[in-house]
Amino acid sequence: MKSHYRVVVIGGGVVGASVLYHLAKMGWTDIVMLERRRLASGSSWHAAGGIHALNADPNMAALQAYTIDLLSEIEKESGQHINLHMTGGLTLAGTPERWEWLQANYRIFQSIGIHDCELLSPQEAQKRCPIMSTEGVLGAMWADREGYLDTTGTVQAYATAAKKRGAEYYEQTKVESLEQTAEGWQVVTDKGTIDCEHVVNAAGLWAKQVGRMAGIELPVSPLKHHYLVTDTVPEVAAADFEMPMTVDLEGFTYMRQDQKGVLVGIYEINHEHWAMDGAPWDYGEELFQEQLDRIETELTLGFERYPAIQDVGIKTWVNGAFTFSPDGNPLVGPVPGKRGYWSACAVMAGFLQGGGVGKTLAEWMIEGEPETDAWSMDVARYGKYAENKRYIRETTGQFYSRRFVMSYPNEQLPAGRPLKMAPAHDAMTQAGCRWGVSWDLEVPLYFAPSLDFEENLTLKRSNAFDIVGEECRAIREGVGLLDITGFSRYEVKGPNAEAWLDKLFSTRLPGPGRARLAVMLAPTGRLKGDLTLLNWGDGTWWIMGSYYLRAWHMRWFNDHLEDGVAVRDLGEAVCGFGVVGPKARAVVEKLAEQDISGLRFMGCGRFDIGLVSARVARMSVTGEMGYEINCRMGDHIKLRRMLLEAGAGEGIRECGFNAMLSTRLEKSFGIWSAEFTQDRTPGMTGMDRWIAWDKGDFIGRAAAMAERDGNGPDRVMVTLELEDGDADASGYEPVWAGDGTLAGFVTSGGYGHTLQKSLAMALVDRAQADAGTEVSVHVVGEERKATVIAPSPYDPTGKAMRG
Repeated sequence: MKSHYRVVVIGGGVVGASVLYHLAKMGWTDIVMLERRRLASGSSWHAAGGIHALNADPNMAALQAYTIDLLSEIEKESGQHINLHMTGGLTLAGTPERWEWLQANYRIFQSIGIHDCELLSPQEAQKRCPIMSTEGVLGAMWADREGYLDTTGTVQAYATAAKKRGAEYYEQTKVESLEQTAEGWQVVTDKGTIDCEHVVNAAGLWAKQVGRMAGIELPVSPLKHHYLVTDTVPEVAAADFEMPMTVDLEGFTYMRQDQKGVLVGIYEINHEHWAMDGAPWDYGEELFQEQLDRIETELTLGFERYPAIQDVGIKTWVNGAFTFSPDGNPLVGPVPGKRGYWSACAVMAGFLQGGGVGKTLAEWMIEGEPETDAWSMDVARYGKYAENKRYIRETTGQFYSRRFVMSYPNEQLPAGRPLKMAPAHDAMTQAGCRWGVSWDLEVPLYFAPSLDFEENLTLKRSNAFDIVGEECRAIREGVGLLDITGFSRYEVKGPNAEAWLDKLFSTRLPGPGRARLAVMLAPTGRLKGDLTLLNWGDGTWWIMGSYYLRAWHMRWFNDHLEDGVAVRDLGEAVCGFGVVGPKARAVVEKLAEQDISGLRFMGCGRFDIGLVSARVARMSVTGEMGYEINCRMGDHIKLRRMLLEAGAGEGIRECGFNAMLSTRLEKSFGIWSAEFTQDRTPGMTGMDRWIAWDKGDFIGRAAAMAERDGNGPDRVMVTLELEDGDADASGYEPVWAGDGTLAGFVTSGGYGHTLQKSLAMALVDRAQADAGTEVSVHVVGEERKATVIAPSPYDPTGKAMRG
């Protein structure tokens, strides 16, 4: 072992070995992986080893598909057998809602390129898994690329393949401490000290301790997980094919063949955490005693689903620990504020996602950004709030217990909530507000007519549909009041602030007292932000964007920070309200101590709004005249009271984000994580119209110009009008051309209450992008006719918002 490496990977499980392999594959060979015991110790050795390409998150599904394709390549390259059994797999639906959900997801998988799936009747499913009872099964989805593998052999294969490419790994080498240096990190082990540029925390059950070595509190916790392996099952032994991987969603179990018996795993509702501060250092290849009383209900369902196992013995019980994040997705990427420290933790399904995680992190480290949008597993999707132990316990437990529980797009889960609340939260709750969550903050969704109103959970339109429609009418015809605490705000100051912003953004900077949509690009020319830049005219600039991206954007700002520039996140200090609609000016004028009538569209300035000293911007994402009034946290309650009183004569109505999303669709206004993602370009999304091509150098300029001057993107953003039904598109539904070929997919959708039309935005082939083109879209599994329409179907000239 040398005293200096470029990269030190801590942890010799499947994730650490995959990271090592992908770094070596991409040409970095001065790298080493350190394992405190033996390869695959911890969680990897006792994992069930199941693999499947399907995931409710399309980005995670793509990650899993990559891993599956990689496995046979790793086996061949390493010479290490991994005993890959591609049996195919079934996912069972036992309720009408679940069957509806499965049909919808079948179409979504088609839109992201997973074409080896088919929907089956219960009888067809039983033919493929004859030991299964069809009692209560309404349907199933079959996927070809499912099966299982030898877990220890797979870890060895990754490590051996990496070693053949020049990497090193050492077992029985424990990392004892980390210290950040000017050049990177100093890694102290029980076998000596190593200096390196980059450290990767792939420590699995020990991720918490390895994070704390660097002063980091990662939001992870181990939970116990059961599975059993039966003795020989006669029906399995007699079959001339292997039983497929089978997931019984209503039964909370998964099953696969294991030799001549089967393995049955359980996601029990009554979850149990273990070693929340990290596993003991001497823990390695031990298991816990099975806890039959805790899993009795789910175990009974499993034996009922597979009657053939009722009369055979249980050969092995496994009750082992796996590490989970609050939402169950991995925590990957550069840790904010710790240059050179990388996370590759909480990969709950390591053998299914480990290959994709390794590829993503290696690309990130070597090339500056991953090939695909990594947001769903980016460590920066959580902030300081997620370091709280109770938050971690509640959210990880909630995810585990809901692993197979039906979720709905309009469902609000309770764990870790409410956490942060705007000052006027209680008063708004008394006014009927129903809350969602963005990052750590409660954000208003809509205002119910009574405190006892309950929204029904559905994949289709809920009983809150008409409530949102009324809020939209208030915005379009009168005046709406929207809490905008859930917008992010960053203050930029310093003698070099303007020059720095000019380099950071591809857009021309606004003049004093003006605001402008600001497009931020990565060096590759792909999107890094759709933000709003405000020049207050006093040497202070604000950048405004999506609240849940606070840590993500601050990491980007800090990574590119220069001397003479100071950036501050105002998320804990500033909040506010938006006043929107044709009567908005009449309301604000009643309170403004200065003449606000001259504040033109996209203007900004300081105003006294009654007793509140505020920063006001004349803009709104709803497409109507709007004023965004930003104030101190302590002024939030007073500002709301004043605006409601001033607007009483104008019929002011409090509104939520659901109405804002409906009105923005009618304007074809895209949003981040839907239309705009970090694997898309300005040309694909229409953001190129905001780029100031002649202003000089900015990050991503060369790549953006290459797209502009080349043949252009294959797919572009359009607006669709869908044939009306009882459901609306939401995202990733396939868009089919007239000849039945896949033409693209929906990026977001909903109902335009003003136009009374079901609308969607979609990324489609350029051949299908002209207005008037007829296509079709599957919405909750049902094919609906759709037409490409001109953008901004409501007020296309923008007269309303300009006033």
